[in-house]
Amino acid sequence: MTKKQGGMDPGLAILLKKAPSEEMDYGFVMDCLRGYQNPRVKLNQLVKMGAIIRVKKGVYIFGESCRRRPFSKEVLANIIYGPSYVSLEWACQYYRLIPEKVTVVTSVTPKRTKSFSTPVGRFEYQHLPSKAYTPGMTTVELAPHQTALMATPEKALVDLLVLRRRTIRSLKEISEILFEDLRVEEEDLNQLDLKAIEMAHKSRPHSATRFLLELLS
Repeated sequence: MTKKQGGMDPGLAILLKKAPSEEMDYGFVMDCLRGYQNPRVKLNQLVKMGAIIRVKKGVYIFGESCRRRPFSKEVLANIIYGPSYVSLEWACQYYRLIPEKVTVVTSVTPKRTKSFSTPVGRFEYQHLPSKAYTPGMTTVELAPHQTALMATPEKALVDLLVLRRRTIRSLKEISEILFEDLRVEEEDLNQLDLKAIEMAHKSRPHSATRFLLELLS
């Protein structure tokens, strides 16, 4: 394949036609470019042109001038390091449980704790024991063709309390953390599903979830 005179790069045209969303992994890109004698060389050309951005080794998005719609940081978080799902501060912000503007995309994983600095932002992954990982994971449709694994609102808050806080010793302390430190609205807190919090507590008993359940009961 050769570049059309005065037209779009044919390799880029193939990717734009076949990619259902803005986020792509290496295997998908190589499959799309398999008609080239050396697909890897073609991929590197597209990266050098700025048509594609290499977020991390094996993870790509379309460059700004080629983008059809905004890319999803949540989808990227799932791809960059897995298995994982978005939780903690980022998910709490997504569900509008906390007013704080979060800049780091936070996830949980049964693998080692890890972080990545990329051209599109920082992604952090916090270890969770396997038993506590699956309960509270859900699929969220962010936009057409953009679906990400994310914690439920209940699990996002539980993860934030359990993984970011010390042992909690009283109802007064959990109330101060929720309403003063995190600035969670009481109305939003009361809308959470108690059964979902109970499930999270059962999978990983912790003083934070015990007092949270007591507060909401």
